Amino acid sequence: MSRIITMRGFLTSSIGAPSAGAPSLAVCSIGVPCAAALALALAPPASAAPAAAAPGAADAAVPGSTRSLPLVPLSGERVLGTAPEQGVYRPEGEHFSLVGVVWRDPGSELRGRVQVRTRSAATGEWSGWQDLDTHNDDHGADPGTAERDARRVRGATAPLWVGEADGVDVRVRADPTGAGGGRTDARGDRTGEPRPPLPSGLRLELVDPGDEAPPAGAPADPPHTGLDTAAAREASAANTDVTRFGALQIPELGRRATERELTRLRGPVRGKPHIGPRPRIVTRRGWGADESLRQRGFVYAKKVKAAFVHHTASGNKYACSQAPSVIRSIYRYHVTSMGWRDMGYNFLVDKCGTIYEGRAGGAAKAVLGAHTAGFNSDTMGIGVIGTYGSAKPSKAAVTAVARLTAWKLGLYGVNPRGKTYLTSAGGNLYPKGKKVRLNVISGHRDGYATECPGKRLYAKLGKARSSAAHYQGR
Repeated sequence: MSRIITMRGFLTSSIGAPSAGAPSLAVCSIGVPCAAALALALAPPASAAPAAAAPGAADAAVPGSTRSLPLVPLSGERVLGTAPEQGVYRPEGEHFSLVGVVWRDPGSELRGRVQVRTRSAATGEWSGWQDLDTHNDDHGADPGTAERDARRVRGATAPLWVGEADGVDVRVRADPTGAGGGRTDARGDRTGEPRPPLPSGLRLELVDPGDEAPPAGAPADPPHTGLDTAAAREASAANTDVTRFGALQIPELGRRATERELTRLRGPVRGKPHIGPRPRIVTRRGWGADESLRQRGFVYAKKVKAAFVHHTASGNKYACSQAPSVIRSIYRYHVTSMGWRDMGYNFLVDKCGTIYEGRAGGAAKAVLGAHTAGFNSDTMGIGVIGTYGSAKPSKAAVTAVARLTAWKLGLYGVNPRGKTYLTSAGGNLYPKGKKVRLNVISGHRDGYATECPGKRLYAKLGKARSSAAHYQGR
């Protein structure tokens, strides 16, 4: 059973249930503050507290924004109150780097094609037409959970990174072969219910990630202007079992230091500990997360039994120096545009092999994500930034996946080359309650009928499994 936790600012408890002498945890309902726990969460230990921010810094506006534009009919024809072709054209005056299309009902499918072209803010030239992946409902919280059923949740395409742009043209066209074909249920069977050509409430989301975050090797103090908030301190406190409060990164450790940390976090391990050396991980503070966007508190599962590997389907046209901006954009799209409580992935990996903390709650902890609908409990989701249907993932990215899983799965005594049983919470591949035997390191498509993580990345998962096992000393 998942738990919603408000963390104390000096959290150093072990993974799972607190050990004797560990600080207590306050369990709170979403949106209902526990006053005492919140007060404690805002007070980091004196030895780890960051330097005071300049007057007014905490009240400054956090960079980044989302602009939402309604799509309009592009022809006079209407079907069941919607037009079969919709779009919007803004040739100038906008400022964004990532685009996506959302709609009102997350249960409605967009059966058709979404294309976008953008104008470069640097050159003024228009790009060619690019397709947005419309099959994005396979990501998200498990069916029947508070996060999935929240009224703010919307249907959405995958986001697309386009770089700095100031003009946009988007076209959404219904699939002419699907009109009136009926919806499908969780098993993929036709329900016979009439389906409009396009879902209602289509909107174009233009996401500006804001200014670049400082490099991960830079000092953590003074804090980012506008990012030194109670929520930011809460997110930093969740990582104080593996790094100092306010750090921009969780530093790399050698094997022996990692084994000592494992003993500290989990207690004595029988026999030889099988855990990969802890890799360097850029924290949310390091990539510049605006913690005021997400819901407060964290939700945990009991353990981490498996890892699902994804691609973000956001395109490959980014430089590694832009990865923090891409992540801030995806985060804002997941929360502000799609209505999730936080970033869906637990971790992200860029093409240069840098690992980033995703959903807040502690990199070493069993944070419940929203990445593989039906199989979020007791798993972690790793989003490799890019689209890997036809493009080959970099060796550095595959190695980073192996190093991350060797460490994180090792914290829970799991063999990356093994298999495990997971119970489906419902989806289009396995019905609710079905016990499924899956690889410990699986692709998204293993738990849900989807193209994710792309056939070229999926083909590299065998290499990731063997490398992760090697890093664990197996």
